Amino acid sequence: MNAIILNGGPANGRGSASRKIRDTAVKEFQSLGWAVRVFDLDGLTIKPCRGCFACWLKHPGTCAIQDDGEEYLRTFIASDAAVWITPVTFGGYSSSLKKALDRTIPTILPFFIRAHGEIHHPQRYERRRKLLALGTLRDRDAEAERVFRGLVQRNAINMNPLKTNVCVMSEHADDAEVTARVKDLIRTAGIA
Repeated sequence: MNAIILNGGPANGRGSASRKIRDTAVKEFQSLGWAVRVFDLDGLTIKPCRGCFACWLKHPGTCAIQDDGEEYLRTFIASDAAVWITPVTFGGYSSSLKKALDRTIPTILPFFIRAHGEIHHPQRYERRRKLLALGTLRDRDAEAERVFRGLVQRNAINMNPLKTNVCVMSEHADDAEVTARVKDLIRTAGIA
């Protein structure tokens, strides 16, 4: 089984919470015998999606932009679980995670299907994965947490995961809390 971790936390000192979550998730997946690939997005060159739709029309399934996004996209396609880690910014993702998620457009087709009573895009590839999203907040903010949970659930519809689990915790959480929350997220996703 393969897991991909997209760490959208900052590379500077404020990214310690994201790194702690990343390291804990790696340890937990490896303890279950999973292969894990980590992409610390702040350290990669990932350009924003241009919206050119070349990945749909000119060379299906392949982004026209050649940068570090190509490698994590191949890893994402081959994954059985995807983990998104991000500081919650106004209820949304960090800019580095948002760019990475936008660049997953080649994994869907330019056609339309009805999903959950709405119009969405079908998957290009048959493989489906479990999606785990872990957000951190500096201070408790129920509204930002609600928006983040909703955003992850809405984005998950087009990815058609087997299961979507979301967790929001304080960026000041100690090691014991991080370990407990990550283990619980993995367990409730049916991975452990």
